[in-house]
Amino acid sequence: MNPDVLTTLIAAGVPIALVAVVATLFVSRRRSRDDETTSPTSSTTTTVERVPSQAAAPDDDASGVTVDVPPTAGLGTDEVPTPVEAPEAVDVGALEEAVAVEVPAPAAGRLARLRDRLSRSGSPLGTRLLAVLSRDHLSEDDWDELEETLLLADVGAGPTGELIEALRTRVRVEGLKDPLQVRALLRAQLLELVDPTLDRELHTAPSVADDGTRTPAVLLVVGVNGTGKTTTIGKLTRLLVAEDRSVVLGAADTFRAAAADQLETWGSRVGVPTVRSEREGADPASVAFEAVRTGKQADVDVVVVDTAGRLQNKAGLMDELGKITRVITKEAPLTEVLLVLDATTGQNGLQQARVFGEVAGVTGIVLTKLDGTAKGGIVVAVQRELGVPVKLVGLGEGPDDLAPFDPEAFVDGLLQ
Repeated sequence: MNPDVLTTLIAAGVPIALVAVVATLFVSRRRSRDDETTSPTSSTTTTVERVPSQAAAPDDDASGVTVDVPPTAGLGTDEVPTPVEAPEAVDVGALEEAVAVEVPAPAAGRLARLRDRLSRSGSPLGTRLLAVLSRDHLSEDDWDELEETLLLADVGAGPTGELIEALRTRVRVEGLKDPLQVRALLRAQLLELVDPTLDRELHTAPSVADDGTRTPAVLLVVGVNGTGKTTTIGKLTRLLVAEDRSVVLGAADTFRAAAADQLETWGSRVGVPTVRSEREGADPASVAFEAVRTGKQADVDVVVVDTAGRLQNKAGLMDELGKITRVITKEAPLTEVLLVLDATTGQNGLQQARVFGEVAGVTGIVLTKLDGTAKGGIVVAVQRELGVPVKLVGLGEGPDDLAPFDPEAFVDGLLQ
């Protein structure tokens, strides 16, 4: 305020207090105008925007993917922020697959586990036979006990009679009493029953035509639902991958959606694709055909096809498997037809083996659960029944507990 004005007011008798109040109001108002002039945007709220991302997994729903954009400071109310460039697209699905792929255990180590698992299985076959044969004098009751032991171990009546007769002859002629000699004799006789001369090779090599065209080996897997068929295919896939085979799976058990889901899960763990139908109850033959064609186009080594295992109608089963076989062979010949049997079912499993042997042309047997609860004699019985070899055995619940069957390791495991 001007000093002359202040002096005039005092001379006129205006109180000093009133002058002070007027001066304070004047100064405050002037400062307020100055602040508004220098900071026009001080009352503007800065917001955080969220813009859709361009990155999403091929098979995922991208609608919920967002990218956080940091606030832009110092913008006026009429200013527009610079557009934010979305990140480059990333194949999240491929990245997740690369991270999730497992490396199966090599096949060589599994053979060693076969003997160990069998030796700890508590099977009465080997131990009881050795206990009886090691007695000083074998009476008729002893021979009857040996026969009963073999029958209880699911060896079967025919093979049991042959083994007892061979043992009787050797013991009588050679007069064996040394436990080591008795064990060697029993080992030789059991090995002869298991028959090491059978071709147990799993044929998984692709065929090559004269023009260089490769056709994958095709494995058709059959068996009753509940025997662990789909799980066995998953383990077989891991075994093939461990042997550096490229694989495509075909989920032709279209009557159980869970079977296709389970097979797809097994395959994804080791980077193997699965051909399936999204519609439950679709034609199994068409799925099998598409799997083989996909395998040819992808130039893989092996195509493994799962099938339904319903035994309620034998005629229906025959028609279905027959159609699958005919359709597959239009694209590639069948290399193997593997029958999956639960070793714990014993003689009951032989009826299943007979049916599938008649309708599917089985070339090999996969025995599951041969790790402690099964009776070892089923190996002999099922081979005699079908005239085809046991090629693979399941040794436990682990993902890599499937191994090629080794007759000598099997017999040695029983006798330990």
